[in-house]
Amino acid sequence: MKERTFEQGIHPKYNKELTEHKALKFSGQPEEVIIPLQQHIGSPAKPIVKVGDKVDLGQKIAQSSGFVSADIHASVSGEVIAIEQVNESLAIRIKNDAEDRKAESIGVQGGIEDLSAEEIKEIIKEAGIVGLGGATFPSHVKVSIPEGKNVDKVILNGAECEPYLTVDHRTMVEETEKVLYGLKALMKVVDAKEGYIGIETNKADAIAAMTEVSKNEKNISIVPLEVKYPQGGEKQLIKAILGEEVPSGGLPLDVGVVVNNIGTAVAVTDAIQLGMPLIQRAVTVTGSVKEPQNLIFRIGTPIIELIEECGGFEGTPAKVILGGPMMGQAQSDLNIPATKGTSGILVLNEDEVANYSEAGPCIRCARCVDACPAKLVPTALVNLSKVDMSLELQDYNVLDCIECGSCTYVCPANIEILQWIKLGKEKLQAELRKSE
Repeated sequence: MKERTFEQGIHPKYNKELTEHKALKFSGQPEEVIIPLQQHIGSPAKPIVKVGDKVDLGQKIAQSSGFVSADIHASVSGEVIAIEQVNESLAIRIKNDAEDRKAESIGVQGGIEDLSAEEIKEIIKEAGIVGLGGATFPSHVKVSIPEGKNVDKVILNGAECEPYLTVDHRTMVEETEKVLYGLKALMKVVDAKEGYIGIETNKADAIAAMTEVSKNEKNISIVPLEVKYPQGGEKQLIKAILGEEVPSGGLPLDVGVVVNNIGTAVAVTDAIQLGMPLIQRAVTVTGSVKEPQNLIFRIGTPIIELIEECGGFEGTPAKVILGGPMMGQAQSDLNIPATKGTSGILVLNEDEVANYSEAGPCIRCARCVDACPAKLVPTALVNLSKVDMSLELQDYNVLDCIECGSCTYVCPANIEILQWIKLGKEKLQAELRKSE
């Protein structure tokens, strides 16, 4: 099949060879987990346990506090020893008793054929599942289709275009049946007639595995995609696979599509087949560590413990990033927990961190315009942001920016384009809230 893709984008060095052939491996159990109540887009969950309580594996410990919110569950059995502020979120600290005593609520729910769409949606909600591609949007909200909207297609995002990261790749190779089952469950929830799995062609073994497992599924297609960043953006994925253009300011729902991540589909499968809520996920620990790995870790495990499980630092670390190098966030504290949204832990040493000179003036080369997958004019957005013309940013569709960083990557003047755009978006949203 011919590779499909979207217009524009970039081709950074991918560095996936460090872990692309490393099988998923369960990490050791931490002595304590620190479980933030804000691990999703929307309102933070509210604790329903107190210090001194004994909790079981998979027990709900925090309740969603609104429609756009998600439940939180204990990732170990043990004792609640603190409910405290960790960074900007309240977190529940649990001392692990290493018994993995399962909560009574965990048990087989049934099969897709035995459950209604509403029952599957409720299982997803009760399991606290969120988008595992990094955005962490509550999954039960994504599959709650508003009145007047119709969804006829579900796409699973197997592009994994972010450099270094390989957990979706390994999941498609090793948990093939679970990926397919989760896709079929999501299709039933939204009553979709067609399903697609988009996979970049640098994951040939994943394409082969998913093609084989779905060969008898007449309404599910495996779509090879060109290796290009950010191929995994929702709108870019829809354009590549379906040729459909999501309108400016719109959502995939506007073209009858729901997009989910590979890991999300597996979490849905575990919730339906095992009754297991989202208490663990896979992460790529890579870069300048002694033994890069793809680890399945318990939610709330401190980052430093996952690095140590990979042999510790190789050389002197200069930067530790949660996520990948394009969209991830550098960290100053390695004792913070890895969460539902942690898809990667990337360590870069001093030789790998470029020391950029100060930003120079824009030379109007238009490389950022040519690279922008959202077809924006990044230079104009920067200029408006710099002079606080926040409302005027709307005229340039600033909220369509997916914050992929392609503009900054290609800028020869070292202008921090994305940072200026993010600042402009924040100021615009503040202005819009004032006028509500």
